[in-house]
Amino acid sequence: MPASSDVAFAGQRLRRKVLLGLALSAVVPLLILAYVTHGYVLPDLDPNDTTRFYALQLLILFTMLAMVSGGYIIWDLGRTIARLAEMFGDDGRMEKLAHRKDEVGTLMQSFAKMLETIEQQAAEINSFASRLDQAYKELESTNARLKETSFKDEVTGLYNRRFFSIRLEEEMQRHRRFNHPVSVVLMDLDGFKAVNDELGHAVGDETLRDISQILMKHSRGINVVSRYGGDEFVVLLVETSKAGARLYADRIRQVVSTYPFSHGKRITASFGIASLPDEESQTSEDLVRAADEALYAAKRAGKNQVAATDSPEKVP
Repeated sequence: MPASSDVAFAGQRLRRKVLLGLALSAVVPLLILAYVTHGYVLPDLDPNDTTRFYALQLLILFTMLAMVSGGYIIWDLGRTIARLAEMFGDDGRMEKLAHRKDEVGTLMQSFAKMLETIEQQAAEINSFASRLDQAYKELESTNARLKETSFKDEVTGLYNRRFFSIRLEEEMQRHRRFNHPVSVVLMDLDGFKAVNDELGHAVGDETLRDISQILMKHSRGINVVSRYGGDEFVVLLVETSKAGARLYADRIRQVVSTYPFSHGKRITASFGIASLPDEESQTSEDLVRAADEALYAAKRAGKNQVAATDSPEKVP
């Protein structure tokens, strides 16, 4: 409840506004009536016709009385409203009225119960809103964790095949709109099965993690490096032509072939490249299929090589 002094002040302001409205509503019509009477009615009256003259005076008198009566009613209504405002602002007076046994007491009791119910409901709504906001934040956090988990490979920490497919489709749509180049580099490790068979899967997983670090270190931030499955990796090169993809793949090939793996075995990799707008691929699956065909061409040519869809680039 507001303080009684604040409510009393509000009541006084309301009463002043009502009185101002009364003055304007009473004086303005009266001035108009006086102007019309003096300017248009009185000049046309016959001075000898006292009956009409007195009738006009009585009409003006009754009009003024009606205005004054209406003004008094408005003033009294404003005073009543102000008193009610003061009454509702005074908790002590409200309590006294609530204990009365007549209709006023019953009304005040009902009003007090209604206010109490409204306050309880407001508190419940606030509490519910707070819980809902907390639950929404927890849901957002959970969704973020699930999204991060569903798009990441558990062994290497790179993006997985699913995320790569989504990003490739986005880049192909951007290529269709703006004709910007985009390339896919598919990479397969040579002789990785021997590492798993001879040294175990734990050493094999460590080798995959080393490869992932090499790819991340030598790739731009806008590129998408993913584990495609098994010992295959795929890199989405954004804003990169086929010539640029060849240079990238050959740099990775050299780093991998000379990398000192902890198990001491030499690991090499073969690469297949497909690019837009060079290919006639209409879908993301077509572009990956073209890179896969180039990869197998590099394997058939002797491994540890980079091949594109046109012809393999042999490396001694």
